[in-house]
Amino acid sequence: MSLLKTIDTDPSFAPHESGPLPERLISGNPAFKTWAQDVARGEAIHTGVWEATPGETRSIKGETFEFCHILAGVVELTPDGGEPVVYRAGDSFVMKPGFAGVWKTIETVRKIYVIVK
Repeated sequence: MSLLKTIDTDPSFAPHESGPLPERLISGNPAFKTWAQDVARGEAIHTGVWEATPGETRSIKGETFEFCHILAGVVELTPDGGEPVVYRAGDSFVMKPGFAGVWKTIETVRKIYVIVK
């Protein structure tokens, strides 16, 4: 087992396709693709590439920590009670445990994610 993992930002294998939970959909008809690429510490840490088409959903992290690096597209995150923040290709951010707000995909977005549960 290697302790070095390269994340393929344009994976050639088929993604897992999904959509938002109905109770989290705000507007649009966003479609999600996930290319899971690594799992560590049992099931505690997940890494891969995720893509979403335009739409708005509720993002609720609960006890989950998520690091994101935007590869393409534009998103706007509005924390509950906060101001909107726009992220574009090249930007990175963290949603800490307890984060709740609106995730608005403005242009189809692709990101690298690292989720720690």
